[in-house]
Amino acid sequence: MLLSVKKILEHSPIKTSAPCRIDAGGTWDIKAMALPMQKLRPVTVNAALNLRVRLAITSYREGWVKISSQGFSRDEMYRISELPFSSPFGLYFAAISYFGFHGLQVKIESAAPPKAGLGGSSAALVSLISALSKLRAASGTGKRFTPKQILHLGYHLEDGISLGNCGMQDQAAATFGGVNLWIWHYGNPGSPYTKETLLDIRGQKEMSKHFLLAYTGKSHVSLRTNRSWVTDFLSGRTRRGWLEANELVTGFAHAVHEKNWKQAADLLKAEMAVRRKITPDALSPIADRLIGLAEHIGCGARFSGAGAGGCVWAIGPEGRIKNLRIVWDDLLKSVPGASILDSEIEPRGLE
Repeated sequence: MLLSVKKILEHSPIKTSAPCRIDAGGTWDIKAMALPMQKLRPVTVNAALNLRVRLAITSYREGWVKISSQGFSRDEMYRISELPFSSPFGLYFAAISYFGFHGLQVKIESAAPPKAGLGGSSAALVSLISALSKLRAASGTGKRFTPKQILHLGYHLEDGISLGNCGMQDQAAATFGGVNLWIWHYGNPGSPYTKETLLDIRGQKEMSKHFLLAYTGKSHVSLRTNRSWVTDFLSGRTRRGWLEANELVTGFAHAVHEKNWKQAADLLKAEMAVRRKITPDALSPIADRLIGLAEHIGCGARFSGAGAGGCVWAIGPEGRIKNLRIVWDDLLKSVPGASILDSEIEPRGLE
């Protein structure tokens, strides 16, 4: 049953936000890879950033839905009966369709560049679901969703719209915040993941001094890249490398938990060495140079998300990170649109 929320929003517009993230071990959260290898404990690690995606829902024309986002050239508006699920905002139209609301417009703003490989689209999605859940309660059509319910719906919407090439770690980082190890077990009848918190608030503040983030000046598209990697994994061509990378990321998680930043750097460097073999298309020329500079200084670095543009992040002892900032900044001055992204670890998830 469809419902106009125009009048509700005229009196009570809704605002929500969620954090972007950096990650290691990404792609192991995709079900096609994680489920067959469940006995070998597939994992990813991610850290939420204070680069937040902010979303506002306000009233709009009866029977219509409008979406606009910073960094996109045009807005999209459609009748509720004609919402496209394959447009640039198709994922968000699908979420609105799920709730059956119309008479609303959605505005999205992000502190991170668009398509930067920082999970911004998933952060926007869980922010939207959270807002629509609040609207659901305000309209008397149901209760507000819990964070776990938001994560569940967000993952299944994104996985469905992407035809099964989506993982869950981006939505998870946006929902819960902090620094976490995620163990993926999609075959379990209960939760598809186990969340292990690696750092408390004090540890998160310390980690903020030990990592550095840079945008390469080029956006990325993760869906096409992920599909290629999953295909190679399923064929067996790259599976051994993926399993080796998984063991390294498990060790990386332990090093972060122990706040052993040198060991964390060494393990991230080792994971990147494996990634160069099994996912060479993830490295743009500028990303390759940034990672090489970080490793030369004694830090570990990798692309964020699926790479092929987007961001690169590094971890290491505080003094080396300070030196790396100078070196990276000098390189990026000559790259159009590229820059250091000042950021810290974000303990908060959805708000």
